[in-house]
Amino acid sequence: MTRRHLIVALALFPMACAQAAPLGRDDITWLARLGFGADSQMLETYQREGREAFLEEQLQGRDTSLPPAIDAFVSSLTITKTPVQELALQFRDAQQVIRAMPDGPAQVQARKDQRQRGQVLEQETQATIMLREIYGRDQLREQLTWFWLNHFSVFGDKARVRLFVGDYADRVIRPQALGKFRDLVMASLTSPAMLDYLDNSKNAKGHVNENYARELMELHTLGVDGGYTQADVQQMALVLTGVGVKLDDTARKLPPKLLPYYRYENLFEFNPARHDFSDKVLMGRPIKGSGFDEIEHAVTQLTRTPACAKFIARKIAVYFAGDNPPPALLNRMAETFLRTDGDIAQVMRTLFTAPELSAMPPVKFKDPNRFIVSAMRLTLDGKPVVNPMPMLRWAQQMAQPTFGRLTPDGWSLDGGAWSSSGQLSRRFEIARAIGSGAPQLFAPEPLPGDKTPPPRLPPPDLKNSPLVAATLMPWLSESTKAALAQAKSPVEWNTFVLSSPEFNQR
Repeated sequence: MTRRHLIVALALFPMACAQAAPLGRDDITWLARLGFGADSQMLETYQREGREAFLEEQLQGRDTSLPPAIDAFVSSLTITKTPVQELALQFRDAQQVIRAMPDGPAQVQARKDQRQRGQVLEQETQATIMLREIYGRDQLREQLTWFWLNHFSVFGDKARVRLFVGDYADRVIRPQALGKFRDLVMASLTSPAMLDYLDNSKNAKGHVNENYARELMELHTLGVDGGYTQADVQQMALVLTGVGVKLDDTARKLPPKLLPYYRYENLFEFNPARHDFSDKVLMGRPIKGSGFDEIEHAVTQLTRTPACAKFIARKIAVYFAGDNPPPALLNRMAETFLRTDGDIAQVMRTLFTAPELSAMPPVKFKDPNRFIVSAMRLTLDGKPVVNPMPMLRWAQQMAQPTFGRLTPDGWSLDGGAWSSSGQLSRRFEIARAIGSGAPQLFAPEPLPGDKTPPPRLPPPDLKNSPLVAATLMPWLSESTKAALAQAKSPVEWNTFVLSSPEFNQR
């Protein structure tokens, strides 16, 4: 063996050891927290690269690829192919036609058709999000995308919001999910989905609407105990006057002195004619009346406070680690947030390299979305579905559809919120549907009135699955093993394992 060959062999030796080393419970729990549950590809990458390199890759968040069949499906959707500006203009033109129609059945039907088109766009966005969660290699980014969509929650069934949710997920939230928190706040602040949902288009000088200002401070940046007052909410509302949505880019007729202040991009509009240019004081600090610059100044101020750092650090830890994260871990995450000017990737690095994380047992009960996605990753293990609609219906049945929260606080991150008897009963039914092979996932969505049954498919062989053997079987309790031993069919075995406490905790 030459010297060069020896050097190469020694360099490859740690990798070979990492490939050969079996994964322990700490590895499986760590992966289950970082992503939506392991599939074979994720396990293979983790074993080959090791934890440190795998985490670095996930923090970079650069692999947005999907399997060819899933990518082709997502690319075929209207929400993917059509720019949000075009969708908005189509909606505006259709509304004008409907308003011009005489009252009667034709107008009623036209309104119904318009609502249905909006519902389809919302469902396409929900499907795209879930498919990325199931098949995406970039698991940390996809999980953070869901987390931030829930943190900056919008209700899809309000007015025009469903037109904008595809843009909201793909242009506003996902690209910023691992970036600077301030940039994420600004992206949501200038998004038509958020502005329509929280009524800031109605916020103008002399007609101030405080809805968005209040939620921006209470829910998005500082938390309910963040040290602000009602006077601060009022001042923030004045800062946000003139911020709204405009469906087309036709020029505003403005006085020459206001033209330099005007902004328009991706349906977001800052109209200086509607803005209060008075000086403000936000949480004791002055903000000079200067148009859109006031907004950037105010958001920077909010996101650099210790209250914001603590609020965001705790919320991330509760979702990813457990309902009662250790104070020392929260303090270090908040310190990282402040030191890095809200760098989300660095906060996640602090969390996923923390010794406390390994010490926390997997006892957090999965919310419905995580249950569905992790079950799909386990049972499909990369196999592409044809029809994602059954999964969206399961999320609806379990009362956690994306964009389905009426109030702006988002779905609860507390595991106990999803463990009622009704929730458990519904979860068992969905576990049975998944355990049977869910044949409806592998046939096109039937047209109304079509009674053609889905194809007959064998149930997944989870009992003999290497993925199940590696990620679940070694840590089942005796009671779960006893229940599985009583299973009378593969479907029943699958149902029991997907309903088990061990699978439903992370």
